[in-house]
Amino acid sequence: MRGLRLLLLCCCVALASKFQLKLNPQMSYEYRYEGVVKFGLGIPNVAESGVRLTCKVNIAGLSAQTFALKISDLVFNKLNGVPGQTSFSASPKIAGRISAQLNNPIMFEYVSGHIGDIRASAAVSDTVLNIVRGILGFFQVTLKTTQRVYELEEVGIHGMCQSHYTIEENKETKDMSVTKVVDVDNCREKAAVYSGLATAVLDEAARRRGESIATTVRYIHTVRPTAEGGVVTKAQALERQFFTPFNVKGGTLKMQATKELVLLDVRGAERAVIFRAAESRGNMVFKFVDASVNIPVLMQNLKDPVPKAVELIKRLADANIYQIDSSTTEDTIKVYQLLRAMPFEGLEELWKNLSTNDEYRRWLLDMVVEVGDARLLKFLEKRFLAGDMTPLHAMQIMLLSMNHLRPLPELVELAKVFLNMPFTKSNIYLWHGVVLSYGSLVYKHCAYYTPCPVAAVQPLLDMATEALRTKNEADMVLVLKALGNAGHPGSIKTIIRFLPGVAAVPVDLPPRVLSAAVQSMRLIAARDPHSVQDVALTLFLEKNLPSDIRMLALMMLFEAKPSMSLVSTLATHLQQESDLHLVSFSFSLLKSLARSRTPENHALVTACNVAVKILAPKYGRLSYHYSKALRLDWFSDEYLMGTAAEAFMLKGATRVVPSEIIMKWKMNFIGRILQLLEIGVRADGIKELFGANIPAFKGDLSFTDFQAILSVLKNWENLPTDQPVFTAYSRASGQEWFFTDINKDLIQNIVGAISPDAGKERPLWTVIENLQKGTSWHWTRAFLIFEARFFQATTLGLPVEISKYYEAVNGITTNAKAAVNPPLTQNLGQLLTSEVALETDGFIGCTKDFWITYGINTELFQSGIEFKAKTQHAVPWKFSVKMNVREKKFEFDLPAFKKEVELFSVRSNVYVVSRNIEEPDKAKMTPIMPKDGDSDHEVVHVDPSVVKPESKPMVRANTWHPVTKMCTESNIYGVGACVESELRREFYHEEYPLYYFLGYTAFAFKLTPAQTNKPMERIHFELNLNPSSRQPMNAQQLLRALRRLSKEAAQRHRLSSNSASSGQSQQDSRVEFVDSAPAPVFNVKAFAVGGNEKPEGYEACVYYTPEANMKNTQLIVSQVGDDTNWKMCLDASVISHSGLQTHIRWGSECQSYEMSIKANAGRLPGSLPTLRAKVHWSTIPETMAAMGRRVESYIPGVALLLGFSEQHETNVKQEVTASVVAASADSVDVKLKLPEYTVYRKAIPFPLPPVSFEEVQSDARNGTRDGFGQT
Repeated sequence: MRGLRLLLLCCCVALASKFQLKLNPQMSYEYRYEGVVKFGLGIPNVAESGVRLTCKVNIAGLSAQTFALKISDLVFNKLNGVPGQTSFSASPKIAGRISAQLNNPIMFEYVSGHIGDIRASAAVSDTVLNIVRGILGFFQVTLKTTQRVYELEEVGIHGMCQSHYTIEENKETKDMSVTKVVDVDNCREKAAVYSGLATAVLDEAARRRGESIATTVRYIHTVRPTAEGGVVTKAQALERQFFTPFNVKGGTLKMQATKELVLLDVRGAERAVIFRAAESRGNMVFKFVDASVNIPVLMQNLKDPVPKAVELIKRLADANIYQIDSSTTEDTIKVYQLLRAMPFEGLEELWKNLSTNDEYRRWLLDMVVEVGDARLLKFLEKRFLAGDMTPLHAMQIMLLSMNHLRPLPELVELAKVFLNMPFTKSNIYLWHGVVLSYGSLVYKHCAYYTPCPVAAVQPLLDMATEALRTKNEADMVLVLKALGNAGHPGSIKTIIRFLPGVAAVPVDLPPRVLSAAVQSMRLIAARDPHSVQDVALTLFLEKNLPSDIRMLALMMLFEAKPSMSLVSTLATHLQQESDLHLVSFSFSLLKSLARSRTPENHALVTACNVAVKILAPKYGRLSYHYSKALRLDWFSDEYLMGTAAEAFMLKGATRVVPSEIIMKWKMNFIGRILQLLEIGVRADGIKELFGANIPAFKGDLSFTDFQAILSVLKNWENLPTDQPVFTAYSRASGQEWFFTDINKDLIQNIVGAISPDAGKERPLWTVIENLQKGTSWHWTRAFLIFEARFFQATTLGLPVEISKYYEAVNGITTNAKAAVNPPLTQNLGQLLTSEVALETDGFIGCTKDFWITYGINTELFQSGIEFKAKTQHAVPWKFSVKMNVREKKFEFDLPAFKKEVELFSVRSNVYVVSRNIEEPDKAKMTPIMPKDGDSDHEVVHVDPSVVKPESKPMVRANTWHPVTKMCTESNIYGVGACVESELRREFYHEEYPLYYFLGYTAFAFKLTPAQTNKPMERIHFELNLNPSSRQPMNAQQLLRALRRLSKEAAQRHRLSSNSASSGQSQQDSRVEFVDSAPAPVFNVKAFAVGGNEKPEGYEACVYYTPEANMKNTQLIVSQVGDDTNWKMCLDASVISHSGLQTHIRWGSECQSYEMSIKANAGRLPGSLPTLRAKVHWSTIPETMAAMGRRVESYIPGVALLLGFSEQHETNVKQEVTASVVAASADSVDVKLKLPEYTVYRKAIPFPLPPVSFEEVQSDARNGTRDGFGQT
């Protein structure tokens, strides 16, 4: 029996060795290899892009475990167009370039089906060696002949990934069929690289709802058993990848990569080949190259980059000297690539060539920030040491440089030098910029290196310790803000030292320092939530702290996403809290989070709902006078996108002015949270100025309230001098980049500079003198807003890249010349008695280019899909202004429109692209959606070329191609406005969000010249605030007629409508007539003027006729010109500060059409506070009536969505009424009556002032509601 077991064991070992993959070092194996990758939609009649590589592969043994791979007959083909109508075409130059690197064989170790160390000459680039790895991947197979189905973790080209094996034996041929499926999406060590958007916080909850990219990889091997071991006779691989900017569950772009290896011949090994020196190049795992130079949206020859960069920068500066030339803005990407390709010496040469010209110099400094490595830091260090930049420009450059610097450990170390340079401390704003941006660099560094070394943040920790020791308030605030930017978990111990109740040593620091210390934990909350929760909860429960600091601590607590038990603990403490401001803030924050829809708050929603139910009975009716937090958000699982807006008002019980106001905007996209913008204002000095209350301030935001506020502000000289009046800050992408303190001295300087007594020593006097001589100012900036890139290995050994680029070129130009008559001689107050004339022309605008790319991107070739959009904003101007303050007359003149002006436009399309470095000028871009027979209608400007699909026009029923142009024009002023749009889409049986964006899109808003009634030279506007002596008699007659007709209409309407209240009848009876028309308060003219022609246009006069308990205003608009009597007459009355009624008539002598509007607020005895409004019309134009009927048809549906109920009933014809009734302290009832139906909703949540409701509540229980509020 023992012998039989031994025999069986020997048989099993022999059988296993027959199938164990092995190469015979005495033999030579010749294979045919083909690899193909395509990008498209996977839908018929849609363009695709791809490459195909074929070659012969020869493998020969050098030793028992070392082999040499030799590639020959390499052919490279590209595809760009519609499959079936466009075929692969050869690119012999690229094939030759790849073959040249493979003249010498690649050596590799091979043992039991596993590739070991790979060695190659240094002349072989990593890109070409990765292609070899793709071929060798067919030999990376782990065979277990004792198991038919198994899985294991193994190294492959995609990294350390889980592989699932299935083995079958062909009974006839005795060959083994091995199927291997690699789980690429869940690799322990994945061959993938992210860069850019490091400040966007990962959102795992969103990723669980869907992914934007998914990949599957499958290998099938045919293994022939031999005496030496198993030999791969044929192998195939298929990799499919699905990508969308949204959710892969709903329509995707597709990559399909296939490769095949077929054994052609096996023969005895040839004579040994002599190899050049080879070096180890790693194992089978894909090796990523430094792709910062390989920008996926273009290819250009990078040899001798300095003169090319000089030429491009000069061309960009010259082309955009007056306005933005949108046809040149894409060249900025070319400049970035050239800058990244040149050595440090090249940057210095650029500086020497361009620094003598201010325009060229500014363009260089603005663009060099995109170098992003040690060359940039060395370049800036030299500029700082030489003082080659103004401090303010240096601040801007430093902010951009640090935020675009690659966060490598060695670069973080090099950046520390700027913290100690004298130049950086020569200006307060430059110093702030350097310290804050260094903190941002540390944050990005920690995003890629975990755990993050403390050495990176140590300079900031040392600064914080020193600032605390010396009690330097300004330094403490600055370094705490920088630590907030860094978000380093190791800084929490230092931050605690600034916080009373938490610090080991008691501290007494100003509130603004405490505020900065608490907020410095905002980014640590995501990295070390438990530590932040402990500190924040301790601060929140510390009742000796100011209320606003405790509120900030609560905000930090929820940034750390507390558990349900912690939220419940918080609710328990709030039930015993006596500070109503703190309670109100906490309750409103909990209530907002309970309604949140964004994934990161999913776990908080339930906890906050429970807390709200606990607290609502006691605190649910606190008014808006208390501190509040508000959050509004939205999220779509289909798009994997969302947005959120937050507002926080922090107040204290002893101050009427909020201590701090913060507003935030966030965006959720593809599993990340980007904090777009945050602005905040802290009012320390103003808070002290206003104190606990404002005399005569009622809180109803009336004119009396504003007068009360102004009366306090007049005492600004009483502001404290030992603290800022207020502090403002701004954060972008979660990083604070700017803050400033406004103090009393600055306010005094501003007031003194603009005072009428200011003389020649003031800066404003110099500005006026320069304007009189004529002045020009120009500024442009090219700015790469973001560059986000993701790379992943493919089975072919080619890197697939998903990238987003957003570039902007902004510009403003102004030329101005002024004349002052009589000229200034003593002080600025003389401007009030002089006539001032100003002539100016200029331009303000920006052009933004946006790309999303998906495809193969190497330094040799590119192939894939590219979404490209260009947005333009342009506002040119030319006008003259004339002012005479003494005569209260102001004039404004515009020249006649002579050419079309495009104020706004957006154009986009999706292309399949093919580029290669050997022929960069022959890049091919084909619209992914082929155009039909009218394809010439589309015009898209791209570089280097746009190629029409190589297909005949096809007629498809699922093509949607609307082209619209809507224009309106004025023949009086000779100007028109046009909105143009064009869309081209293909629709399929299943519609997904991605398909909405595939195709050509164009939208533009333009101002165009129009044919005028008469020759004109200019459009003249005039405002006259003292027009009493210039009013014609017919205007006075028209005014008297308007007052008479208004009362007749009011009486008619009161008799015909049974809804008017008795109080309103009493108000109408007070109207008295005026026997003589008063002089107008002011008039406005808008005329088209030309030569000796009589002006045409419009003139408006405003009259003010106050009476007892009533304030009346009349407006008369008249058309001026030949054979016209069109006028519009408006009579508005405000009665006893609670009611407003307006009567409008227009048409021929104000007789054709008529309508009236009434509104009043207040309450009658026995009723609740009510706001009522009524619109009544007698005759209106048919176009207006049609529009009203259309709006009326939409209201029921919209009302239903908003929770309103509908009641069909016949109401007053030609009338719409609305009422809002204060039903409770925190809710209102709303009712809207239209002629055919009524919609209403009760108890709509709405915070109301603490007054009004309680005063009338008992009285209202026994009364009834009248008018619009009846039940």
